[in-house]
This record gives sequence, C-alpha cells and structure tokens, in this order.
Amino acid sequence: MKYLGRTLAVFVLVAVAMGLACYQLSSEPALHTAAKQGDAMAWLRTDFHLSDRQFAEIKKLHENYAPSCEEHCRMIQEATKARTALAASQGKDPAAVAAAERTLQELRTTCETAIAVHVRKVAAQMSPEDGSRYLALVLPKIANFDHQMAPDLALKGKP
Repeated sequence: MKYLGRTLAVFVLVAVAMGLACYQLSSEPALHTAAKQGDAMAWLRTDFHLSDRQFAEIKKLHENYAPSCEEHCRMIQEATKARTALAASQGKDPAAVAAAERTLQELRTTCETAIAVHVRKVAAQMSPEDGSRYLALVLPKIANFDHQMAPDLALKGKP
C-alpha cells in the first residue's frame, strides 16, 4: 500500500508521455504549420494531398473566382441594406419590403449556386477520395455563409 500512490503516478506519467509521443508521431507537421500561420491554401495542399499541378490549378481557380465572389457579396450587402431601410421606414410599403426580400434571396441563391459550382471544380482537381472528402466538408457550409465578405482563405477570424 505504501507504494501504490507512487506506482499509479508513474503509470499516469508514462501513459501521458506515450499519448503525447503518439500524437506527435502521427500528426502531420505541415498541417499544424498551415493552421498556425492561418494559410488555408497550405492546409488544402497538405490535407488533400495535392500535387504541384493540382495545387497550381486550384490556386488558379480560386484567383479566377475571387472577383465574382466579391461582387456577389457586395450586391448582397447592398440588397440587405436596402431591404433593412425599407423595413425600418415610417410609412413602410409591405409590397416593397417583400420585393426587396425576394431580390435579396435571389442574390443569395445566385451566390450560393456559384460557390457550389466553384467548390465542385476544385474537388474535380483532386483525387476522387480527397475530392469527395472536400465536398463533404465544404458544401454544407455554403448555406450558412453570411455574405459579409468573400470567404477568407487566410483561415483568420472575422475582423
């Protein structure tokens, strides 16, 4: 009984040390580095096992899509402000508010459809397994996108 506490403490320390060692040996340092630096493209390249050719093509797809994405967000923000102003006005016109809401929803649908097409193009550049995993990860997030700004590929929080 005298050494039970010490023996248990040693076992706990050994278990913790082994757990940390296994974690470090099984984790991919490039993923940790990309996450620390907030570099989504490095994360994408590492996590989805992209070759140089795949990475270059996906980077080009992102660069080509970015202006369209920014324009969609700008239009949605303007439509949101217009709808909010109409809804807040003293003698608000319900028909005008409803029309503004329909316009906003149409813009959101256009944007979300375009993002989904873009994401599928990106996935098509990956291996079938990685492309499926990418789609499963990204597509569900599109409907919850707030359109306050174009998606930030720097993995940084909102300003």
